[in-house]
Amino acid sequence: NVEVGPYSVIGSNVRVGDGSTIGSCVRLDGHTTIGKGNIIYHGASIGTPPQDLKFRGETTFVQIGDSNTIREFATVNAAVGEGEATKVGSNCLLMAYSHVAHNCLIGSNVILSNAVNLAGHVNVGDWVILGGMTPVHQFVCIGAHAYIGGGSRIAQDIPPFFKFAGNPPKENGLNSVGLARRGFTIEQMNLLKKAYKLIYRSDLNVTQALERITNELEQTPEITTLVDFIRNSVRGLTK
Repeated sequence: NVEVGPYSVIGSNVRVGDGSTIGSCVRLDGHTTIGKGNIIYHGASIGTPPQDLKFRGETTFVQIGDSNTIREFATVNAAVGEGEATKVGSNCLLMAYSHVAHNCLIGSNVILSNAVNLAGHVNVGDWVILGGMTPVHQFVCIGAHAYIGGGSRIAQDIPPFFKFAGNPPKENGLNSVGLARRGFTIEQMNLLKKAYKLIYRSDLNVTQALERITNELEQTPEITTLVDFIRNSVRGLTK
């Protein structure tokens, strides 16, 4: 139950799940696995070798989940490093000309707007929305439920649940609209707002803010997720 449009090229190591639609002039290459119910539009390129001079032809992978929409001329490159994979979850929308580089890990329900460019090893959590024309530096992590406005150059980590926009990017509060749409309660959002104020609207440094968050706020799953993300940040927070 897979439909393949004219002039598309599908390599011998590619696997495409049931109910998927491959448009015209699409290139599916490498060791690529695409799940069920995906729609891939004209000119998209998935599984081609990474744009990284360290790549020496080793066997690497692209793994894409179910029910994704990949629009015109979007690109997803294979990973670097023997046995490594570039991964995209399920129910994602990769708009036209978006680029997912080698070794990126993209969660589910993610939206990459037009011409979003992810460098290598970027990690994007579930339910993240990136506005158009946004470049993301290699090894950056973007936490779940974050929202980033268009044209924002992202060079450091973006914590979960918050909004950022501008160039350089500036924090813009809690992603309240997105969280409400996904069923977060008022109580959950109020707690996250308190954490946001300690991190971004106080005179505390990050270590001090985390100490107060862990000591003063109820340790719900959302607060724990936020604290763990910040503690594990390698590139440092966008702040």
